[in-house]
Amino acid sequence: MSNELFDLTGKVALITGGSRGLGLQMVRAFAKAGADIIIASRKLEACEAAAEEVRAMGRRALAVSVHAGKWADIDRLIETAYAEFGRIDILVNNAGMSPAVPSHEVTEALFDSVLSLNFKGPFRLASEVAHRMSQGDGGVIINTSSSGALVPLPRVVPYSGAKAALNAMTVSLAHEYGPKVRVNTISAGPFLTDIAKAWTPEARETSNNALGRPGRPEEIVTAALFLASPMSSFTTGAIVRVDGGQH
Repeated sequence: MSNELFDLTGKVALITGGSRGLGLQMVRAFAKAGADIIIASRKLEACEAAAEEVRAMGRRALAVSVHAGKWADIDRLIETAYAEFGRIDILVNNAGMSPAVPSHEVTEALFDSVLSLNFKGPFRLASEVAHRMSQGDGGVIINTSSSGALVPLPRVVPYSGAKAALNAMTVSLAHEYGPKVRVNTISAGPFLTDIAKAWTPEARETSNNALGRPGRPEEIVTAALFLASPMSSFTTGAIVRVDGGQH
């Protein structure tokens, strides 16, 4: 029954940051649901490894090396994707970074880098693809945000600000490009992805949320499939919290 609900057969999905972490979980889930996948991140070798997984499922896959914070790279990614597949039905703006630095030690270069990857780049990619989707058969855009935009987290102020901007962008683009394009955000809490290797043992076991623990990467999948599929046809401009009840 779940396969029927979340059927993505014949769809083309572009996922940034798709070679690891939550992005890779979405790549696998979308391919399993029937979608062809474009996997974009900085390291081409990692993208190709993910693409091979997708091809092993019988889907088409394209690996593209991209700096998701640079508009020239993003424009090249868009042109490459449309040249290869002719369209994008699902876009997941997932690439991001959150270096923890005391606010008074943040350099201008670091500030600009964090804002570029978490907001400036996603804005360019989402707005350009949304425009193309609106000129065609429509589509779905999912932005990966963070609970850091909703609850106070010290030492990551530029990141939290960028994700708050991403949340605002989601609502604005949903209105600007609707009704043919739906735009939503997954507000992710702490997940046991690669970044968790730098956490303390306690942080990997417990969390300040209602469930008392960080999420397993595969626990992002159902929310992503819901927002990507026609089953969320009346959901747009939403901030969907997948954070264990962060507070």
